[in-house]
Amino acid sequence: MPVLVKVKQNKIPKSAANGKWYGHVVTTKTMTYQELCKHMSEHNSIYGEDVCLGIANKLQNCILEQLLEGKKVQFGELGTFYLSVKSAGAEKEKDFNLGTNIHGLYLSFSPSRTDVNNLSSKMLKKRASFMNVKDLGGSLTPNPSQSLTPNPSPAGEGDQGGGNNQSPNPSPAPSTGGNGGDDQPDMD
Repeated sequence: MPVLVKVKQNKIPKSAANGKWYGHVVTTKTMTYQELCKHMSEHNSIYGEDVCLGIANKLQNCILEQLLEGKKVQFGELGTFYLSVKSAGAEKEKDFNLGTNIHGLYLSFSPSRTDVNNLSSKMLKKRASFMNVKDLGGSLTPNPSQSLTPNPSPAGEGDQGGGNNQSPNPSPAPSTGGNGGDDQPDMD
């Protein structure tokens, strides 16, 4: 399935980009943790949804545990999780107080840039196909033949595994999420 894009005009009067048109990714659904585990179990797996969910829960807990112990966690060829802080500056090092100067602790992620699975912006763009939502003729569900994931059989033994991307109840209200990049102002 292609990445759906909605083209929107910047209407911020004082912006240098006022009047220009920008692409914004449209998401038709947010896949839940449980749905992702079910999807995993349908990829020619001998494990059911419950086992996939158990493994994913343990993995999630272990990642958090290792992060809180001060480690970065590489997640296969997807990328690396790490923690970062937001802090207020102090005039002198001795004046920096961990309790008052640190305002937030954030979970961060850096996509992989290895030769095996380069997830940099440039490489993701090369791997993706795009479709303007206007080309869907009012439906936010592209033709299933455009899916990148083959259809599994009901028992999960599909020709190549994978979900069918056909929801019996497709989400009626897509999100145009985010501004599509730091160089593009949000126009909502």
